This record gives sequence, structure tokens and C-alpha cells, in this order.
Amino acid sequence: MRAALVALAALSSAGALGAEPLEVIQVTATRRPESTFDVPVATNVVRFEEIRASTPQTVMDLLRGHTGTYVQQTTPGQGVVIVRGLKGSEVLQLVDGFRLNNAIFRNAPNQYVALVDSQMLGQLEVVRGPMSALHGSDAMGGVVQMLSEEPVFTADTWSGGGALRTMYGSADDSTLSRAETAIGRSGLAISGGATYQSVGDRRVGGGETLPYTSYSSRAADLKLRTVIVPGHEIMASVQYSEQPKTPRYDELTPGFGQAQPNSAVFYFEPQRRDFAQLRWRGTNTTALWDNAEAHVGRQVIVDDRRTRDYGSNNRDREKNSDTSWGVTFQAGKSLPSGHYLTYGAEYYDDTVDSSRVRTNIVTGVVTDRPPRFPDGSTMKQFGVFAVDDWNLGERMDLVAGLRWSSVETRLPPSGVTVGTTVDANDLSGNLSVAYAVRDDVRLVANLGRGFRAPNVFDLGTFGDRPGNRFNIPNPDLTSETVTTLDAGVKVDGERLQGELVGYVSRYSDKITSVLTGEVTESGRLVVQNRNVSKLDLAGIEAGLRGQLRDDLEWYATATWTQGDETVAGTETPADRIPPIFGMAGLVWAARTNLSLEAYLVYAGSQDRYSPRDEVDPRIEPGGTPGWVTWNVRGAWQATEAFSLSLRLANLGDLRYREFGSGLDAPGFDCLVTLDYGF
Repeated sequence: MRAALVALAALSSAGALGAEPLEVIQVTATRRPESTFDVPVATNVVRFEEIRASTPQTVMDLLRGHTGTYVQQTTPGQGVVIVRGLKGSEVLQLVDGFRLNNAIFRNAPNQYVALVDSQMLGQLEVVRGPMSALHGSDAMGGVVQMLSEEPVFTADTWSGGGALRTMYGSADDSTLSRAETAIGRSGLAISGGATYQSVGDRRVGGGETLPYTSYSSRAADLKLRTVIVPGHEIMASVQYSEQPKTPRYDELTPGFGQAQPNSAVFYFEPQRRDFAQLRWRGTNTTALWDNAEAHVGRQVIVDDRRTRDYGSNNRDREKNSDTSWGVTFQAGKSLPSGHYLTYGAEYYDDTVDSSRVRTNIVTGVVTDRPPRFPDGSTMKQFGVFAVDDWNLGERMDLVAGLRWSSVETRLPPSGVTVGTTVDANDLSGNLSVAYAVRDDVRLVANLGRGFRAPNVFDLGTFGDRPGNRFNIPNPDLTSETVTTLDAGVKVDGERLQGELVGYVSRYSDKITSVLTGEVTESGRLVVQNRNVSKLDLAGIEAGLRGQLRDDLEWYATATWTQGDETVAGTETPADRIPPIFGMAGLVWAARTNLSLEAYLVYAGSQDRYSPRDEVDPRIEPGGTPGWVTWNVRGAWQATEAFSLSLRLANLGDLRYREFGSGLDAPGFDCLVTLDYGF
């Protein structure tokens, strides 16, 4: 089994992802398996074969260049996706249906998505546009769902197999090793794996090697699926991932306009994610459902740090963690007259533990300091939802959804805040329509409303922020909301697949980091989160994939986004809006066991800076230049069990920086991957 999967992965092209081929199935946009062509919303799906053919350092690397998804990296070992101009907690991230977004998730680029092991994934899905009706708070720019692989055995007798993988990258002297196995029989599967990654200092275009860019990570996963009685399946899974010590590059090196770095010491030490989940699925038809499932899960994210400001004798040691418990239930039922009803409820309970100790490295004196987050803070979320998918004949499909959400965030008294409780209630909805012009062409339109309740990070953070800032708490925040209208066309023909979508969004009561006018003793600018701005966003997202002949395919993507923010009546460009970006390439199946690919990844220049962009030391003053990288890849299935792939990235050894990132991208990179299945 595993040998066949490895062979398929090696011969697939990770570059050919601009548009999804026929009958790619997703679950995130509708909470049930459905073709990406049939759902009336904009989606991306990266399948198992494409994941295994890639060489990502973090999960988000899998989305670089895809339609509507811009990848930003502040520091090594971290990567986030920007969807429709929104980022961080403005985009909901899920792992196997469980919220990765938690009470300390930032509304800015953060490191937490990198704590999901890309090597265990079976599929990565992105839904672009507000999805709060189905998924609740944070689903404003869209939803990113990371689904772990679930092997299936059909024979009555026991069978099994496994795979070994090793990868090497020359630009940062990186290595990755993965071992995995699966055994089972009809109605039972046990699978698991372990991954270790070591990344050295990054060599950028032109030959310079960047300090403070090396790190390591380790991960493991285990899953058991069993049919307890016909029509009832139980799945139990655990996941673990850790980066023991990862440097914060942009804090440890001078940025644009700086003569010295912000910090003399800054390490995430450690970053860890522990996750366990139990899932029940029922497929026997009852009066209430045709199918149903329930999840119970627990997730702990550890965000410990060791820091010291440049020129200071005070070293801070932080311990921060968020423990999330989640319970969800959903069901689906076919109703008369072409209706399909999906309904359910979910509850999440987060608890934050936070402490900080300061040591004077000269005198050795140790003192307690106010923690980054109020210790003992809690965040409780409850929601009920219902979505009706109404098939109005052979050509028209109408989807309407509604959700009521309640969020309670409690901040206990701390050294810098008084105790307070913030309640946020919201009624979100969406209306989508699809019209089949022909069997292979659909017109789609969506009107959706999303919201984001302020979390513990927004309300109570006290401490250093990127860009030479220092955050102080503000417990008087209210929820953000966004309303988006989009429309476009989807094509799924024999020789051409793709989509073209345009959208406009109005984002109200946006929580924005605002300068207070104060400066800390170490020279950091004091900021505070406030509901002070409106944001108007617009964009065009296009992705196509075509077949020139049976053995030759082409693909291309392009995404354009523009944002304008209004604060106190003054309109300026919005913060961290990507330039036009995308990718294009050709894939040739030279032989049944050999594929070759040539592709380019590009981004235009960006000089529409927000006031915060203009003073951000990570962003080049006056404008970030555009860039194009040229790349080639080959995959060879040497035997049924053994495969080899070679990727030569950034052939011109171009030195460039993706807009908003905290460090330059890798220079010329030779990446070799060996897979052995058994």
C-alpha cells in the first residue's frame, strides 16, 4: 500500500496547483465531502500526492504561489498565509476539524502554524472568504484546514507497509527524515510516523549567509481508526511537534533604518504543540441525520521565550501556554425538494498560563515581572449553526447558512490590568449561489459576514512586539466584523480547469495596534490594540490548469489585492497588503516513471505602504522590489519501492525578500528527496 502511494507522490507535480483538477474533494467549505467544482465558494486543495512531492519546511510553504494565498515569513521556522489581505487570527486555522487558533493567537503573523507537521498531512484545504456561519470566530479572510492522512484497508486479512523519506536542501544545509507505517484490515487501521528536521543558517542570493537562521524540529503522530459496529466508526489520534530553540532573526539583526538590533537575545525556547482527539462518525440513517460526527479534543500550545533587549543587562525568561478543550457535533440530512441540511454545535474552552522572570546578568538578581498575558485568563466559545444546500433543478444551487456565537473572555487581575470579563455575541450568515451555464462551466456568487471576537492576546498582552514595539493591554475592545461579496466563474472541462473570482470586503471595528506616543527605557515604541479603523479590500484571484496534450500540462495563477484603511477620517493604504503574485509552469510526463517540470514564481513590486509599513524595520523603505525565480524539478520512480526527486530552485541565485517578511528568501537551492516504500 505505502509503496504505491510513494510512487504516486514522486510522479505528481507539486507545481501544478494553480487550479484543481476534476473531482477534487474538500470538506471545509461545506463541512461535508463535496467536489471543489460543485461548491459555490473559492477553494484551494493541496492533495496527498502533491504534499509528498513538495519539500516544505513549514505547512504554509505548500501554499506559496497558489491562487489567493500569499505566504509571509518573519523568522525561520515560521510561516503564515495571508488570505484576501487578512492574516493571523483574522484567518481561521483548523487541524482535523479542531481550532488551531486559540486565546493567544495574534492578529498578525505568528509561529503557531509551523507546529503542525507537514509530513503527516493527507490534504491541505483553503476556503477564501468569510466562513463564520460554519466555523465561528476568526473565519474572516477564510479558513485553512490541515487534514492528517487516514489510511484505509479493505481486505479481511491483515496487511501493512511503511515508508522512509529523507530530504536535503543546499541553501541552508537542511535535512529532513520521516519514518511512517500503517497496518490494518477491513474496519481497522493503525498508523503513525515520526519526523526530524535540522535547518542550518540560510544562504541568500549572491552568497551571503544569514546568522540566527538555524533551528531544528521534531514531530510524531499516531492514529487508530476502527468500526465498532456497522455504521459507527471511532478514531483516536495524537500529534506532537516541537521546536526546541528557534531564533527570532528580525529581532537579532538590524533592520532597515536601524544601526543596531532590537534584541541581544531572542529565542522561542521551546515552541511545542500537543494534541489529542477522539472522533465518532455515524453513517446509519436516522430520523435526525443521514450521517453525523462528534469530536472531543485537547490541544496545548507552549510559547516559551528567552529575551534580552540590546544594551540591557536584564534577561527575561517567559513561560506561556494555552490549553484548549473542544467538543463539536455536526450532522447532515437530505430533505425533500432538493434540500440538504447541515447543522451542529461546538464549544471550546481555553485557559492561559503565563509567567515571566527577569535576571540581571551582571548582579544575578532575579525578580518576578508582569507576564505577557494575564495568568489564568480564560476564553469560552459556543456556537450553533445550520446550513441549507438547496438544489433548484439541474442548473441552480443555493446555499444559505446562519450561526449564533457567544464568546466570553475573562482576564484576572494582574500587575498591569484589573480583572475584567468581555462578552461578545454574534449572528453570522452567508448566501451563495451557483449556476451551471454548461456541465463544465459554473457562475458563482457569495455574500458572507464574518466576525472575530477579541481574544486574550488582543485584550491583555504586555510585552515586546515585532518592529521595535512594546504592547500594553486594553480590556475595552469589541468584536471585528467583515462583509464580503464575491463573484466569478469555475471551469472543469476535459482539457481546462480553473477559476476566476473577484471580491470586495468591508472590514469594520478593526483591532489595530496604535502608537500611544510613549517610549520604553530600551527605546521601544509603546502601542495598544484599539477598535479604531475601517478597512476596504478588493481583489481578483485567478488560477488555470490546462492540458496541451496527453503528456504535457501548463498552469498559471495570479492574485491582485488592494486595501485602504480609514482611521479617524484619514484614509491610507492598508497594512501588509501583498503585491500581485502567482506562479506559472509546464509539466511533462516524459515517461511512465519520469516527470519533468519548469516553473516560475513571481511577485510584483509593492510601494503602497501603510503608516506602520513605513516604519517597520522588516520592510524596505520606499518600496519592496518585485521578483521572479526560475525553477526546475524532476521525479523518477526507479523501482516500485524507490523514488528520487530533484528540485533546483532560484536558478538565477536572485537575492529578494517577499513583501512583509523579516528576512531574505533562500538563494540557489538544490533539494534532493529520496523515498522508499515497503
